[in-house]
Amino acid sequence: MLKKISTVCIGILSLLSVNAQTDSSKKSTTTFTGSIDGYYKFNFNNPPAGTNNLTSFTNSNNSFELGMASVRVDHNYGKVSATADVGFGKRAQEFSYNDIGTTLTAVKQAYISYAPSDKVKFTIGKWATHCSYELMDAYLNRNYSMSYGFSYGPFFHTGLKADISLGGKSTLMLGIANPTDYVSAPTSVKVIIAQFNTGSKDDKLKAYLNFQGSTGLTHFNLVVTGVLSKQFNLAYDGTLSSSKIGTENSSWKTHAIYLNYDPISNFGLTLRGDYFDDRKLNPLIVNANKIFATTISGNFKIDNLTIIPELRLDNASKEIFSKGTGVGTKSTASFILAAVYKF
Repeated sequence: MLKKISTVCIGILSLLSVNAQTDSSKKSTTTFTGSIDGYYKFNFNNPPAGTNNLTSFTNSNNSFELGMASVRVDHNYGKVSATADVGFGKRAQEFSYNDIGTTLTAVKQAYISYAPSDKVKFTIGKWATHCSYELMDAYLNRNYSMSYGFSYGPFFHTGLKADISLGGKSTLMLGIANPTDYVSAPTSVKVIIAQFNTGSKDDKLKAYLNFQGSTGLTHFNLVVTGVLSKQFNLAYDGTLSSSKIGTENSSWKTHAIYLNYDPISNFGLTLRGDYFDDRKLNPLIVNANKIFATTISGNFKIDNLTIIPELRLDNASKEIFSKGTGVGTKSTASFILAAVYKF
């Protein structure tokens, strides 16, 4: 009996030893990144109430504001990886607006991924949406203020997704998630999310077809980017969305064009033309009908710091903005001076 037990123990120890040797051969890496951004904004109408702002993250007037202080940790071990991305400030609060009043507003992203092969990767948790050219972190955008398409589209998803390589430059993402922008599902309804992306062999042309949909919701988004030269590139971001809540129908579309010009390595200009068409009553924007916004932003780079002076003009088909006297007006203009630091 003792001999049998000894034999079993030796076998188990041998197996553990082999596994330990195998595990020790796996590469473990941890990466820390972070950013801080702040801004001053002045609306030239200088309304007595409100900010004449109908997009995200810059809802202030004649005030210095902290956008967000953010820290992200990425850890990889073999086929498994995890990301914890937290942020503090108004930008993080607006991003996780359904969780205001809880500690979850600080959790921008938190997810675990497993890649059984180089062709497939599964991810579970909360992550920023795939449905936009613009991104939540200020240092990832050339304009500091946000577009209408980003502001009224999804911000994030909480669920399970699979990223599948189709060969060449093409990949497919399929997933299922809670209702848009909810960490904890308020109902049993789930949202199907998807993305197909592809590009040219030299990566100068890329295209992303994005989707989210569920009972009463259909949301299509197309992003196309093109590199014309070392100094000039452009992008298009378009969305068509419709939803039904009870007996209320909502439908809107957006088109945004980005022209990016970098004459030298430490300076660049971005011109964004942003069109929003509230084709049917959208309670989020108080039946604005149609808006066209033009934004020009400079990017002055000093090491990891980017200074962004920005001028933005918004024109609507209805009097949805306010003059300094409080009277309604169809147009407004704002100046922003932002500082963004990434480490």
